[in-house]
Amino acid sequence: MKLISTKGRGAKAARERIATLVARRSDAYMRAVPAARKIVESVRKGGDAALRRYGKQFDGLSQQTPLQISTEEMKAAWDAASPSLKQALKQAEKNIRAFATKQRPRDFSFSPVPGLTVGQQVRPLGAVGCYVPSGRYPLPSTLLMTVVPAQVAGVPRIVVISPKPAPETLAAAHMLGVTEFYRTGGAQGVAALAYGTATIAKVDKIVGPGNAYVTAAKSLVAFDCSIDMLAGPTEIVVTSETGDVEAIASDLIAQAEHDPDAFAVFVTTNEALAKLVVADVKLRVRTNRIAAQAIRNNGFAIVTESVEEAREITNALAPEHLTVDSDADLAWVQNAGSIFIGNESAQPLGDYISGPNHTLPTGGIARVRGGLSVMDFLKLITVQQYDAQGLKRLAPLAIELAEAEGLTGHAEAIRVRSRYE
Repeated sequence: MKLISTKGRGAKAARERIATLVARRSDAYMRAVPAARKIVESVRKGGDAALRRYGKQFDGLSQQTPLQISTEEMKAAWDAASPSLKQALKQAEKNIRAFATKQRPRDFSFSPVPGLTVGQQVRPLGAVGCYVPSGRYPLPSTLLMTVVPAQVAGVPRIVVISPKPAPETLAAAHMLGVTEFYRTGGAQGVAALAYGTATIAKVDKIVGPGNAYVTAAKSLVAFDCSIDMLAGPTEIVVTSETGDVEAIASDLIAQAEHDPDAFAVFVTTNEALAKLVVADVKLRVRTNRIAAQAIRNNGFAIVTESVEEAREITNALAPEHLTVDSDADLAWVQNAGSIFIGNESAQPLGDYISGPNHTLPTGGIARVRGGLSVMDFLKLITVQQYDAQGLKRLAPLAIELAEAEGLTGHAEAIRVRSRYE
């Protein structure tokens, strides 16, 4: 982990490095686009046959392996799960569902002026596809984080895909009552969800994280099927003046172990604390090969001249995960996917059980959006209704605006109803 400082002789180089971090982008998925495009087009044209061909090539699935996972197989995984795992899954589901329920917007209507009633109707999407990775680690938590908000939204058809789902993931699917679960993934799985095959009917939106090929495929189908976001490598920033060394170091490593390209940064004015964190990280990564690679590639402790500069850098980085010292820090945080407060709030708790979603924006996209939420599975349909009083009051003003824009047909459509000359 490299220590850099915005003060002293290395200040210029440090600021250049910080600018590079702020402007970061993951080009891994861009490199995957040509191969993903070939796969997407193959599945779009070849359907199930292409899915099976890629399943054999990439995941070692035989031609006899059914694409759809039966409810019996999911139930068997649940029955075989340990009591402690079942308890953990149930508690995580309860917290995620409670949070998503609190997030869900409501229908409303009101009258801004007499004679006009406006409002919104909240409606779920018709069908969504939840991508659950099954590569380096089994991720039943991602199944919970994608399926539960869709259920809270009221989506009538929820499809899960995963190329080689672990028993823990199948158990979680049974617990949630998932009925459509397909043994496919990668760019080919994304294409199947977007365009449909004989076995998998197409969906309206695809959500969930994946590798570079999944992300590339999502970018390629985005004009034909809605997606949540383009996910890059995991990111963590800890901005602290008084934090516990072991807590900070362990959180940095926890997120870094997701991916060799993960991004782990500590920001502080406290140089002594920064040096202790760097030393502790160095000790801890010895037993975590993937985290060691990520820390070597993208691990930094940034010592700033002032608290204000530390805050400015943090907001400029717009990290996926951010830890701060106290709830008073919420006042200055503008850009972050999810915020963790204080030494007790270990970031992995948010990955599993807190309730807020762990599918979060990366690559600085936290400047413009938050994480996956119940809103990703809903449509807000606006409603407006006039009576004679409202028409008489607002029609002349609307006609004035229409004519100012030169849209005479607009003005006439209002005039016909209002009888204004």
